[in-house]
Amino acid sequence: MLPEICAWIEATRVATAIRRSTWLFPTIETIHVLAIVIIVGSVTMLDLRLLGVASKDRSIRQVHEEVMPWTWSAFVVALVAGAFLFSSAATKYYVNFPFRMKMLLLVIIGINAGLFELGTYRRVNWDSETRIRASAKIASAVGILLWIGVVAFGRWIGFTK
Repeated sequence: MLPEICAWIEATRVATAIRRSTWLFPTIETIHVLAIVIIVGSVTMLDLRLLGVASKDRSIRQVHEEVMPWTWSAFVVALVAGAFLFSSAATKYYVNFPFRMKMLLLVIIGINAGLFELGTYRRVNWDSETRIRASAKIASAVGILLWIGVVAFGRWIGFTK
């Protein structure tokens, strides 16, 4: 069923236009990559603060409130741009190992972030927290490693057929 859906997506006007154009795919890809840079950069700023290695002069809540709007805005842009890129060759991407690994890591990142945001982050007064909980440090370290994986697999996609 999914291969048929991918074939349908790939046959849409938008996907065909992206595939046939000499400038649409690279333009969308550039937007996608820039959005990912903003996501990874902003999330890493928070993760490094949670690990206690950066922005020690600012509260975790302050860093969180400053970076999350950037993170979510860039996530929406990356998602839309990524969907357009996927549409241009959906049947190829669907069976592409690096693409599947990137998607799996993004799901795991979502779970990791959700557990942190809905669990650890809500249970602590981050304005006065002096000792960062182990669960927050683990979530941060795991998040950084997962994002490195997403970037690596994302680059690998372009080098596989």
